Amino acid sequence: MKLPPLAAIRAFEAAARLESFARAAEELGTTPAAVSQHVRALEDWLGEKLFARKARGVALTKEGRAFGAEVSAGLGLIATAAERLRKPGRNRHVSLSCLPSVVNHWLGERLPDFHRQHPGLHVSISYAPDAQSAEQAGTDLIICHGRQPAADAALIVSGETRPAASPDFISAHGPFERPGDLLTVPLLHDKSPASWGRWFAKLAIEAKPQEGPIFADFNLLRSSLLAGLGAGLCPLALIRRDVEEGRLVLLFDEGSDQDQGYWLVARQKPSAAARLMQGWLIAEAAASQQGKA
Repeated sequence: MKLPPLAAIRAFEAAARLESFARAAEELGTTPAAVSQHVRALEDWLGEKLFARKARGVALTKEGRAFGAEVSAGLGLIATAAERLRKPGRNRHVSLSCLPSVVNHWLGERLPDFHRQHPGLHVSISYAPDAQSAEQAGTDLIICHGRQPAADAALIVSGETRPAASPDFISAHGPFERPGDLLTVPLLHDKSPASWGRWFAKLAIEAKPQEGPIFADFNLLRSSLLAGLGAGLCPLALIRRDVEEGRLVLLFDEGSDQDQGYWLVARQKPSAAARLMQGWLIAEAAASQQGKA
């Protein structure tokens, strides 16, 4: 079996996951120069550039991102095997705090594959709506929504939103030819009217939209959209299947909240089981962003 230098693989995995040589060095207890040297040695071994060096840091190349996802998954399998031998017979457990909408429309369909890959690792999922760290949620890991909450937070799902509605609603209230046409129809709000306000402001539309119901959770908003109660701003990643299967229709190409996301954050000094799930989630996110899952 012809393998690249394992020290270089370990350094690359940390640098790819954190997208920073400096943060990778801090995690590994070494220097950024050493991480850079390991990565360069791996690039030489592969004959492929994995990072683009920039004046203010580094960025993964397309090849580097794909290779990083596979390396992370591979190291996760090694961690699983080692943990099983190191603590035979002991149940392993990892706790994750996650928004219900992410579980319903992204994570849930992927969890069976995680359990097939890692039998014996028990996952518990809870909801801490206001938490922005695993410590605040009281869990090993958290997927939270908003702007990047910490330097080492990994983007799992984009938070970009676009207006959407059901075909029945469009038939009853459309057609919608210009964004301003939405000012005259019921609009549904996720947590507050602020998202619609940002969308109209981005398009330089100053008129006040009609008031509409406010939902505390995106799942409730989605159910109302499907029932034809209004138009809503929806995270594209969470309505992908609804759009593909015709339950919802995207009304305009103009998006909003591109600076928002669903971010994975681990507690300080996570367990081996938590690191395993963290790596798997990052690999799944990378695969889905590349259209593989």
